Amino acid sequence: MGVEIKLSDRELPVSPVFIDFLHHIVAEIPFEGAVWGDQLSEAMNQEQERLVSSANRNAATVLAAPSGQQAIGRAYELLVALMTGNVDPIKDIQLKFHFVNIIGVPRNGGSYLTKEIYRALGFHPDRVPNVIAHDGFPEAGPFRFERGVNSWMTSLQTMAEYLTMVEIYFGRARPHSGKIVVPKKLTKGTYAGGFFQRVLGQAVENILTVRHPVTSCISTYEKSGGMPADGRFAVRGNIEEWVRRDLNYTGVEVENIAKMPYFEAYLRYWELYHYYVATTGISANREVSVVAYGKERMEELAKSFYYRFGHRNPQPEAFEVFNNRDRHPEWMKQAEPVVRRVAEVWASVGLPFPLDEVMEAF
Repeated sequence: MGVEIKLSDRELPVSPVFIDFLHHIVAEIPFEGAVWGDQLSEAMNQEQERLVSSANRNAATVLAAPSGQQAIGRAYELLVALMTGNVDPIKDIQLKFHFVNIIGVPRNGGSYLTKEIYRALGFHPDRVPNVIAHDGFPEAGPFRFERGVNSWMTSLQTMAEYLTMVEIYFGRARPHSGKIVVPKKLTKGTYAGGFFQRVLGQAVENILTVRHPVTSCISTYEKSGGMPADGRFAVRGNIEEWVRRDLNYTGVEVENIAKMPYFEAYLRYWELYHYYVATTGISANREVSVVAYGKERMEELAKSFYYRFGHRNPQPEAFEVFNNRDRHPEWMKQAEPVVRRVAEVWASVGLPFPLDEVMEAF
C-alpha cells in the first residue's frame, strides 16, 4: 500500500526573514546598514516587526520574480531532503562551504568575532544581512508543540531557508583552502548541537565564547534598559525572553519567574545554556576552540583569522572591555559554585573550560 502525504505552503509558509532577503535580491536592493556588528549598542532590537511588515508588503513581488520562485523552490527541496534523510543535496553544500560558528551566551563577544572574521574575508560587515551573519536564524530552542507550531519542523524549515540564502549570498565568494568560508554567530546552536553539526558538516568549525555570569548579566540588563527597579526579573527584550523561555522549559512557572531576583533567574539560564553546550552534540565535533571574554584574547583570536586569510599586517578593531566585577559582590559569591559546576560538566565530555580566565570576570 502506498501512502501519499501532501503539505502545502499553507502548513509550511515561507518565513518573513526569507521573503525580506529575497526581496533584496529580486529588486536589486543592496544589503547595507546592518547593525548586528555594533559591539557597544544598547538599543532594543525591533527587527522582527520590520521583517513581518516587509514580508507583507513584498511577498507578491518576490513570488512574481523567476529568481524568487527558484529560491523558494530550492528551500522546499532542501526541506524535503532534511525531512527524509536525503543526504546528497546536503553533502553538496558541505563540500562547497566551510561554516565557522561562533557560539555562546549573548553579550559574550560573539558579534565582535563574527564581524572581524567577515572583515578578514574582505566583507563590509554593514553589508552582510543580519540573517546571514547573526544569531536569530535558523531557529532552534527548547521543544515546542502547540497549535500551529512544531519547533522541530521550524528548525528544519529555517535551516533549509538559511542554506538557500547561503548559496545565493556566498555563491561567488572567494574560496579558502578549497571552500567558501561562511561565518555565523550561532547562539541558538546549543539547543540542537547534533543537528547543526550533521547538517553543516563534520568539518564545521565551532568557536565557543565564555564570559562570567555576573558580567554577562550586567551587560544583559543594561541592553534591556537597566536593572528593574524592584530587582525582580522582567522581560523587555530578546535575551530576557530566552531566559524566561529556558527556565519555563525546565519547569519553572512563568508567574514564579517574574518573582525571582533578576540575577537568580539569569544565573539559572547561564548554567543551563552551558550544559546544553556539553550535552546536545557540539562536543562530538573536535574542531572546537574556546575563548574566554577579554580584550587580549578576543583581539588575538581575531588576528589569527586575518593571518589565516592572507593578511600580513592584521588590524582588527579594538575589543572594548569594562571592569564591572565589583558592582555586585554578592552575585560573585552566588555565581562561583555554578561556574565550577559547569567546568566539571564540560570536562566530563572533554571540553576545556577556561576557569581561571572566566573567573577574571571581565
